Amino acid sequence: MKVIVTGGAGFIGSHIVDMLVEKNYEVCIIDDMSHGKQENVNNKAMLYKMDIRNSKIIDVFRKEKPDYVIHEAAQICVNNSIINPIEDAEINIIGTINVLEGCKTAGVKKIIYPASAAIFGNPKYLPIDENHPLDMISPYGVSKHTVEHYLRVYKYLYGIDYVCLRYSNVYGPRQDSSGEGGVVSIFCDKLRKRETPIIYGDGEQIRDFVYVRDVARANIMALESGKSGIYNVCTNTKTTVNKLLMCMEKNLNVNIQPMYAEERVGDIKNSYMSYDKIHKEFGWKPQYKLIDGIKNHLKFLSIGKF
Repeated sequence: MKVIVTGGAGFIGSHIVDMLVEKNYEVCIIDDMSHGKQENVNNKAMLYKMDIRNSKIIDVFRKEKPDYVIHEAAQICVNNSIINPIEDAEINIIGTINVLEGCKTAGVKKIIYPASAAIFGNPKYLPIDENHPLDMISPYGVSKHTVEHYLRVYKYLYGIDYVCLRYSNVYGPRQDSSGEGGVVSIFCDKLRKRETPIIYGDGEQIRDFVYVRDVARANIMALESGKSGIYNVCTNTKTTVNKLLMCMEKNLNVNIQPMYAEERVGDIKNSYMSYDKIHKEFGWKPQYKLIDGIKNHLKFLSIGKF
């Protein structure tokens, strides 16, 4: 079986590629390398250096004829979407339509798409489940949710099955400082350099941090399942940003007082999610506790392995 992974040289996508290769899938990567790194590329995967906004990616689909697609390529920064909403829409909406057109052309059986907790806005109740009302407060949230409608339409018109995975805050090895879960990487970099970390707001905002290998495993299970629909990928665990920093300081044996700054526009105060649905239907649940995931992340930063 052949799988195309867009964004497969990036943070989450490269872990998915590694796991697919471990399971003997044939893998092709489409990545423009704007955030992806050559060292992340599995040497058993074929790499096409292309931007998903380029309609010529359809030619790659026509050539490779994949059975499945995991679409990780995206603009992932809330703040960037506020500064440049046009670029956000071009990448996350137009780019995804190009991918879907490729799926249609190649007769792809199923596409796996990552959405985001950003689509919920400030939650009406916690933990957030798949039926929670949507209330996007950033262009990023809007663009990620818009694609969910396109997935339903392409299934209705062309029979392309899909699973939409709504991630909470993903962290782990290979993560850079961008994106919602980037706070883990940012804090790690600051603390290792003995620099002052910055916390936006009072640090008591709640987040749900899920380890990247757990996220990759959810993608594989979604691909191999006979199911279609929307599922949360999360830990159902409340972690404040202050607690996250304390956990990292303990692991690094440092104690650095953070600097508190004003809350950023578009940031959500509190968010954690329920994984009951994906556990019941796929048997998925997180395997990594936050402290273990952070240890792996720090180990990777030190020696390049995890």
